[in-house]
Amino acid sequence: MAEPTIVRVTHRYNLPAERVFDAWITPATAARFLFATRTGNVLHCEIDAQAGGEFLVTDRRPTADGDESFLDAQHRGTYIEIDRPSRLVFDFSVEPYAGNPTRVALDFVTLGPTICDIVLTHHLGDDETAQVMRDRTRLGWEKMLEQLDKVLNARTWGFRPIG
Repeated sequence: MAEPTIVRVTHRYNLPAERVFDAWITPATAARFLFATRTGNVLHCEIDAQAGGEFLVTDRRPTADGDESFLDAQHRGTYIEIDRPSRLVFDFSVEPYAGNPTRVALDFVTLGPTICDIVLTHHLGDDETAQVMRDRTRLGWEKMLEQLDKVLNARTWGFRPIG
């Protein structure tokens, strides 16, 4: 049996851990970074944030054949552990690429009142597919964590009525 393939990614946020954690379980925020790609569009984001609850994020992305066709990828997860604001664990799969679900754990490490790290650990399994997907998976999570940083630090422009 091969050694298990594990991807570990860390990202620092200049925000409280509670705010970063909540982004992962709040559909309106999660839809802006969770599995969002540069060329895709998140069509649907549904989250039942409780142990045993599930999430589904559907994004439409162009196919790799260069044609004008699209693929709807469904990112599914079942929450194993939710310990706000320090830990989130879920079993994860992507359709139409679904194989056996893999385990993702996020540890939110508080470093101060307004600074935290996410340490994301993805256990891909011990088969050949896991080895092949290791680098692509790492890059995907790195981009997602960077996008989360942008989403949480984006300035919002509102208008205030005069008078």
